[in-house]
Amino acid sequence: MPEAPHVTTVPYYAQWESPELVAEIVSGRLPAQRDPNWPKSGAATPDDYAYWSWRLCGMACLRMALDHWRGTAPPPVSLAQECQEAGAYVRHEDGRLDGLIYAPFAVHARDRWGLGAESRPVLSPREVRAHLASGGLAMLSVHPSLRTLDSLRTSDPAPPHRGGHLVLAVAADDVHLYVHNPSGFPGESQRAFAVPWPELDRYYAGRGVLLADRAL
Repeated sequence: MPEAPHVTTVPYYAQWESPELVAEIVSGRLPAQRDPNWPKSGAATPDDYAYWSWRLCGMACLRMALDHWRGTAPPPVSLAQECQEAGAYVRHEDGRLDGLIYAPFAVHARDRWGLGAESRPVLSPREVRAHLASGGLAMLSVHPSLRTLDSLRTSDPAPPHRGGHLVLAVAADDVHLYVHNPSGFPGESQRAFAVPWPELDRYYAGRGVLLADRAL
């Protein structure tokens, strides 16, 4: 399923600094440390960038919202470090990272950026569509294999679980939900990727964060 030509004014950011290299990085053909644009991320070293880059889907969504409503898109690792200080990420000594944790993230997005942000442990597709119709955006927890939705239809009809990756819902109509996918493949599933409503349930965990230009 190619990217849809749906009209949206929301900018797109991948969770890696080189959107055109996402397929190579995700497949393992190119180590994230070799992303030539890693210095733009705010990371101190290529290894620091590689660590965070696999965990930056939420920060990519935040960058899209900030660019859309505030005209700024701070480096993603810098945003992640701020979120860590706010309790939205918990980094353990063994390298494990808990997060993005929605409730402290929503508080941080409100306090730091003046966004409307609401953690929604239960968020129905109907509510997502209504929020988009009101001019808002929504960070949704989906299985990362959403980026290969078309191929999964014929090979693996259901991912092993729902959730685990964040995408930004930017628009909707009667047939599709359109998402900016931070780990989508270039020319296929990055910008305004059209997800048929009946297909969404296989990937969507039913939770997320509602975002708006002002308090909700």
